[in-house]
Amino acid sequence: MSPQIRPARLEDAAQILAFITELADYERARHEVVATLGDIQRSLFSADSTAKALICERDGQAIGFAVYFFSYSTWLGSNGLYLEDLYVTPQARGTGAGKLLLRHLAQLACEHDCGRFEWSVLDWNQPAIDFYKSLGAEPQAEWVRYRMEGETLRAFANG
Repeated sequence: MSPQIRPARLEDAAQILAFITELADYERARHEVVATLGDIQRSLFSADSTAKALICERDGQAIGFAVYFFSYSTWLGSNGLYLEDLYVTPQARGTGAGKLLLRHLAQLACEHDCGRFEWSVLDWNQPAIDFYKSLGAEPQAEWVRYRMEGETLRAFANG
């Protein structure tokens, strides 16, 4: 049976956290995952959640997920869709699951009149880069992403 996409449900929270951890292992950043099951339940499934998740299944078994949210572009004057995480289990790679998840997200972006669909990829993740390029996606090399987190964020916020 071919993979199927569905919106994630609260009962998927433990599987989503497991996928997040597997993805972080692959990205050599397991130590950075501090999210708990309660965090996933609250941040993805509460009434005021701004992020959403999809589950990719084959034969009733979860084989991947995506987490996304809507952003906004002042230059376009429209929303965008930002893909935070995309993960397909190693054994399910090459089956079309990743492409199906991305196409589903592209369709959501179009349904919501989004002007763009964006995501980030680690510069060393050549299999992902090659995959995204094969779909027609282009890297945005002229932009450098910045981040504040943890104590740096708190110190700056507090002046």
